[in-house]
Amino acid sequence: MTDNLRPFIVEVLKNMPEDWLKLTTHRLDIYNEALAKTEFTEQFDVLYNTQNTQSSALQNLPTAFDYIRLGHPLSCVLEWTMAKSYNLKPAHVISFSSRTMPVLAVLRKNLFEKKNTQIFHTDALPGYFDMEALKNIYGYSFDLKKVDKPEDITKSNDRTIFISQKDDLDQIELTPNIDFYVHIHPKLGSVILVNGAQNEKYVSEIQHVRRRESIAMTPANCFSALSLIIDNKVKFGENPGPVNRTQVTDAIQTITGTKSKALLGSSGLSIQYAIMMGLIDHALENHPGKEIKFIVPPNCYGGTNDQARRVAACLDAVEVLDLHVDGENDMVESIDRVLEKVAANDGVPYIIAEIPTNPRVEVPDLQKLRDVLHKSRKTPGGETAIDPVFILDQTFCPNVQFLGENKILSDIRSISYVSGSKFPSGGKCTAGYCVANHKAENVMAKIEKHLNLCDNGATDLQIAILAEQLPSMNQRIVDAYKNTRAFVNFIRDVLPDAKINFVSEELAKTGFTPSVFSLDLPTKGNTAEEREDYKRALNLKLIQLMIREIPNESKYCVSYGQLKGSYWTIPATSTQGTTKETDKDYIARISISPKIDLERHKDVFLSFVKGI
Repeated sequence: MTDNLRPFIVEVLKNMPEDWLKLTTHRLDIYNEALAKTEFTEQFDVLYNTQNTQSSALQNLPTAFDYIRLGHPLSCVLEWTMAKSYNLKPAHVISFSSRTMPVLAVLRKNLFEKKNTQIFHTDALPGYFDMEALKNIYGYSFDLKKVDKPEDITKSNDRTIFISQKDDLDQIELTPNIDFYVHIHPKLGSVILVNGAQNEKYVSEIQHVRRRESIAMTPANCFSALSLIIDNKVKFGENPGPVNRTQVTDAIQTITGTKSKALLGSSGLSIQYAIMMGLIDHALENHPGKEIKFIVPPNCYGGTNDQARRVAACLDAVEVLDLHVDGENDMVESIDRVLEKVAANDGVPYIIAEIPTNPRVEVPDLQKLRDVLHKSRKTPGGETAIDPVFILDQTFCPNVQFLGENKILSDIRSISYVSGSKFPSGGKCTAGYCVANHKAENVMAKIEKHLNLCDNGATDLQIAILAEQLPSMNQRIVDAYKNTRAFVNFIRDVLPDAKINFVSEELAKTGFTPSVFSLDLPTKGNTAEEREDYKRALNLKLIQLMIREIPNESKYCVSYGQLKGSYWTIPATSTQGTTKETDKDYIARISISPKIDLERHKDVFLSFVKGI
């Protein structure tokens, strides 16, 4: 580390904004999505060149990446610092909360490149590196070799990974024969260094694995890693104290009405990835030779959609089938049609669905849903078809007990999962969790196996945050719903031509009380294209007005369930960013929190209506 780099980072850590450490997002009012991967580090580089570490300068840096999953200010600072130390581009240093996922990211890329991988290590690899599962379940190809030191690695046509396991982060020995240097810290996570211009095409692929199947090293652990680099001492960004995992899992079981083991992941998508790979593992063992079908709404949350298709792209036995659920499509009818198709192929059906749906916030007829999932179907040979596993993303309604005894899905093989970055943590961390009903409890061991293999479990601090926030979650959901209902009713009064997608009051009485709704603004124009363009422009005008007039509460964000304020987004440009263009929904989505200046929001919205 250079003489002026160390004191600069020391001052940055002293003067950084508090929300770098404590929030899942920073400066959403300064967010250019097209530059989200580069703008923060470029402007941080300017501060370094002028040795400017003033709090105001750091506070005015733009949003880094788009979420802690993909990256955040402190992960960018850590990666930038290490890149400076080893003469690499900042984008070529990528941190993970997981200690195995950077290796899996390279293996995945090489699978498509049809390149073999040589994995070198000096010390014995930790037990969570399940090499047989990586070959047999994930389909990855590699050779594992032990060496005395990195210099022993010889030049090869294969791609080479060197795995280092040391407590320090400033003793990395890059050699020309190492393509990817993965440095594992036993408590903080890992960092991968992409070495050489010939490997530049791997960078975005590794980042995308971090975004979809894992998360970046957490803010608190990045702070600790930076402290380790600058003075060889780990100063924890936040010490959670004694972590009571049992308290959290007991709370989840109580909230969900289930008795299965609750699994805690570093994010909702980390949990979903473990569910998918665990179910694939279960199917390969129990239904060998049969095709595995993941049935997924094409317009659902982009992370879910993208991850499912990414998994299927790696494995010949896995295919994604579309499940149309929104608008003119009925979820129950669509499930019936697709399950008939899977039965006709004697396949293994796994359904991933959100209730309420996103972004239209629709709830299917639950009695009919249970009946269609319970329906017995026949294969072409006259045998009983394999019954589906229903994988429910209930992030929008984590308080509803779908899976408990005598509940609507109690007799259907069902797993539910939740993104903890929403209501469970109040937006304070990304952790996620999943549970199963008694019919699906036997697959939880497989899911836990892959959660551990991917080292995607929740951190101690994430668990501590859940322990703090979960007890008040159900009351916060009630309070946020009341505010949302009042705002929705106001919009209907002042802008009756707008189409609002929100649960009915009758449905709310049954327990479905989300605090998110979608707004289809009235439009005009002579052609369909003109009307669509007008509506999209009007969406942005509304969102920009709300953020400008209520900057302390209104934010441009995909999130939901925060402790205060309101969040506005266009799903087609954020949550649905990876779906096919024809399946995107260019409507506004708004979420309202338990604590909000509702009258001010009404006033600003009324001024918007008058300006149309």
